[in-house]
Amino acid sequence: MTETVIVLDPISESTATRLRALLPPGLVLEHGTSRDEAHQQAIIAEADYAISGQIAVPGSVLRAARRLKLLHKWGVGTDNLDLVTAAELGIKVARTTGSNAIPVAEFTISLMIAALRNLAFGHAELMKGNWRGWGSLPVESYTLSGKTVGIVGFGAIGKAVARMLSGFDCEILYNKSRRLTVDEEQRLGVAYADLPTLLATADVVTLHCPLTPATTGMIDRAALRTMKPTAVLVNVARGGVVIEDDLIAALRAREIHSAAMDVFEIEPLPSDHPLLTLDNIVVTPHIAAGTVDNFDKTVRHMFRNITHAHEGTPIPAQDIVVG
Repeated sequence: MTETVIVLDPISESTATRLRALLPPGLVLEHGTSRDEAHQQAIIAEADYAISGQIAVPGSVLRAARRLKLLHKWGVGTDNLDLVTAAELGIKVARTTGSNAIPVAEFTISLMIAALRNLAFGHAELMKGNWRGWGSLPVESYTLSGKTVGIVGFGAIGKAVARMLSGFDCEILYNKSRRLTVDEEQRLGVAYADLPTLLATADVVTLHCPLTPATTGMIDRAALRTMKPTAVLVNVARGGVVIEDDLIAALRAREIHSAAMDVFEIEPLPSDHPLLTLDNIVVTPHIAAGTVDNFDKTVRHMFRNITHAHEGTPIPAQDIVVG
């Protein structure tokens, strides 16, 4: 029997064509064309399996599903999905654990360098015809090599960042809820630090933790004030980990050197958001995980899990979030 997969995110027809080329037998794929909740409710009503990338899936949308077996995250972070309602309705939730570690880690390194070296500012000014060379930049430029980098959250992405930083001769501190073994720390060339020590010591603080009640608002004005005035904050985790109003105030006051962000409290970021008025920030529209050469790998991973649900076989335990 043919069953229906719905991608809830509005995607292009070219992306839909690429997805359909990888679709396993017995499945057909449709996709959203709007973020409007009524539209989301209408399309999920016809879905056997639903996929969400960045679009929120609240309980009101899930309750409109008539036969949904599985809600699958296209990626890793599930904070945009109403897991409580999914569990109440008996809808399984899964994700593609580890699928985006390398793309996000590479992007993280690029954001570090971009912030440290004024790349975004220099580019934007030159595109306007303004030659803002060394000496006329908003903040001083620094190398990444030889710096202390603090990694907050040390799963697949955090570990990939640590491995990539080895070529920069950085001292690497990490913080996570469960400390690694001594052998693991030595193999990765990292040292554990509690969060206050990491924030006070690191030249670059990079966030790779999930958004949970414990991490929501974790980087506030008080935390920012413990960082070095020459430090850079990178956030490729989730927007809610950082209180944006506090970060804006800290950047305007030059309490830290700069920031680089790929994720925000509200997405899409409003065009009049005050973050966009700053000269010591790099902002990108939640694109760290997306690369052409990682597309097929991630989609095949996701479709394998959907096939398990389609055939009634177990989804691998590391990918199950609810169910």
